[in-house]
Amino acid sequence: MGSKNKLKRFKENETFSNVFQPMREELVDSQYEFKGEWNASVFKNDNPLILELGCGRGEYTVELAKKFPNKNFIGIDIKGARFWRGAKTAIEDHIPNVAFIRTQIELVDHVFAENEVDEIWITFPDPQIKYKRTKHRMTNSQFLKRYKTILKPEGVVNLKTDSEFMHGYTLGLLQGEGHEVLYANHNVYKQEGSPEEVTSIQTYYESQYLEQNKPITYIRFKIK
Repeated sequence: MGSKNKLKRFKENETFSNVFQPMREELVDSQYEFKGEWNASVFKNDNPLILELGCGRGEYTVELAKKFPNKNFIGIDIKGARFWRGAKTAIEDHIPNVAFIRTQIELVDHVFAENEVDEIWITFPDPQIKYKRTKHRMTNSQFLKRYKTILKPEGVVNLKTDSEFMHGYTLGLLQGEGHEVLYANHNVYKQEGSPEEVTSIQTYYESQYLEQNKPITYIRFKIK
């Protein structure tokens, strides 16, 4: 994407009512104005609140919002020029139950209050295979602690990935730390009974993986 195009998208994001771009200082040094208030102030209802972390273009966030109009969805990514597409689609198609936040995932517990979130989706994260990149792996122990803080006691996390490494790493960590694995599947499109919201929504990259016959893995779990 050219820098001109990026700038145009950044500018357009600033005009979108469904895009929030807090400064890091706003989150870390003070109480963010929407922390604990997302449903009351933004969505104006008390429906379940669901996050997609590292949402990329926002395709999954928007499709989930269309499929479940009685739930609120927020896509989070540091790359605003990417989720511009999802935010624009949501506005053009009048989808009221979706929003996007431009911030780093490690600040998620500064954006949301304790027990504010019902469910988390992590779709096709970078597996960060190199050992020194472990701290950026989105299902490592530190990240799970952050998610636990913002999730309700019965809240669940969904991990959908094309990375066998990420799938195996996460399963091993969950079992090792005593978390509750509700469902795990090495190839959701080949196995009967896979959850419908996992197989009926595909991102652009996911459809490419499927064309290459790359298995898509999925884990649904609770953090204890």
